[in-house]
This record gives sequence, structure tokens and C-alpha cells, in this order.
Amino acid sequence: MADTVILLLAGGRAERFPGKLEHTIDGEPMIVRVYRNLLAAPWPIYIARRGLFALPLAAQFDAPVVIDRRPECGPLGALRSACELLRSNRIFAVAADQPHLRPTALESLARAWKPGDEAVVPEHAGQIEPLAALYARSAVLRATPCACAERGGAMHDLIDRIATRFLPMRAEYFLNVNTPADLPQGAPA
Repeated sequence: MADTVILLLAGGRAERFPGKLEHTIDGEPMIVRVYRNLLAAPWPIYIARRGLFALPLAAQFDAPVVIDRRPECGPLGALRSACELLRSNRIFAVAADQPHLRPTALESLARAWKPGDEAVVPEHAGQIEPLAALYARSAVLRATPCACAERGGAMHDLIDRIATRFLPMRAEYFLNVNTPADLPQGAPA
């Protein structure tokens, strides 16, 4: 098992934009684009879902699927489920609706990690990106029972409970597609 892995979170309900992960961007479904963007990273990729992908979408991934056993806790529950199954010391939690995210952003987070850190989270323009961040598996397992009980399991609750380093980064990597109006017009260099 690799010491660090990427967990692509692809199990949300997408209530504001149903089917968004399958929405085509530059000729491929958004989730496939994000997955392919991250393939150049030096870490194995796992995909967290509520269930398996339908064919032919499933054929576009060469990554194990981790079934979210706590879908009522949102992305925090999916991260917790993955931490219970995977034995890696560190896990990147990455939302599958960030079509501009690149391995260089994750590599910057990994380089910023210092002894004693339990998370390294991007920060830009006064906002943080907990769904493009690096977490210590042990911290997630320790802190999520309490965090899941609060407000349905917001990632911010986890960050508030663990030793988190914030890393200033370029905002354009973290475009999050929640509605059709958020669809990208171009990728950063």
C-alpha cells in the first residue's frame, strides 16, 4: 500500500446540477477529465462512490472504487469510509467536480506537509478548499465521529478538530462546479 493516495470523491447527490459528473467538458465526462488530470500525480487513485458506475462510464477508469458506507455524512463520511478501508498514512480528498485541478497543486500540498501536521488545506482569497486537501488517515479516523455528528458532517468541522496547515494557492485550480453556470471556460496553465 502506498503511503499517500488520492481519493476522488464522486458520490454526492448533485441536487443543484443533477448528473454533473457525467456532464461533458471538452468531449469527456467531467469526472473522467478530473481523473485523467490526476493520473500524472505520483500517487494511486481510488474513487469514492455510493455505488458502482454504470457502463460505459466505468470502463474509463482504472481505479478501485471505495463504497461510501456513510452517505448521510456527505464527503466527510466518504473520507471516513475510505480511511477505514485503506491503510495509507495520508489521503488526498479531492472532489470530482474540480475540472481545473492539476497534480502540481497536490504536489505543492505534499511538499508543504511538516511533522505534526494532520492536514494541509489550500487557501485562496479568504476561502479554504477542504475537498482538494491532504489529510492524515489517523486524524480523520480520530476526529470524524464528532465531526459527522455536527451539521451533517461538514469538512470544516474536521479541519477545526485537527492540526491543519493552510497553504496559499492559486484560486483557479479549485473551480468547483455546482451549477451549469459554473462550467469551465478554459483551464489554467
